[in-house]
Amino acid sequence: MDRRHFLGGIASGAGAIALWQLLPGSAQAAYPYRLTDAQWRKKLSPWAYKVLRQEATEHPYSSPLNKEHRAGVFACAGCGQQLFSSKTKFDSGTGWPSFWAPLPRAVGTSRDVVLGYPRTEVHCARCGGHLGHVFDDGPRPTGKRYCMNGVALSFQPA
Repeated sequence: MDRRHFLGGIASGAGAIALWQLLPGSAQAAYPYRLTDAQWRKKLSPWAYKVLRQEATEHPYSSPLNKEHRAGVFACAGCGQQLFSSKTKFDSGTGWPSFWAPLPRAVGTSRDVVLGYPRTEVHCARCGGHLGHVFDDGPRPTGKRYCMNGVALSFQPA
């Protein structure tokens, strides 16, 4: 069963710690890049911490990365894992940086029922940080829209 959402999405919100983080032997330990909660808090801005570690969502149109159009790579703001090529970025009109495909083996997905209906959460394959969600209403060639929180990303120009 999914490590984060097996409790039916009971743990959510920017101010609460996710219940999966409290479980002994949780899948969090399976990620190759691990920090203690205190180390994450020190490393990340308050909003990046809320998004990456507590599964919050930033406000739409609040990220400068939404308007980033240079060639390069979008990486995880938590661990630096390269996640998306700028070649797959598109303007979804949603207010969040959107991509039609991640880089190979860069992200993982899990079921999210926090809003009362199933969605597919996207997380960094290296540190497990929450990035956003993927939807089936994107452009060709994949038809996917990886709708990411800009605060969970960093941009590395080519």
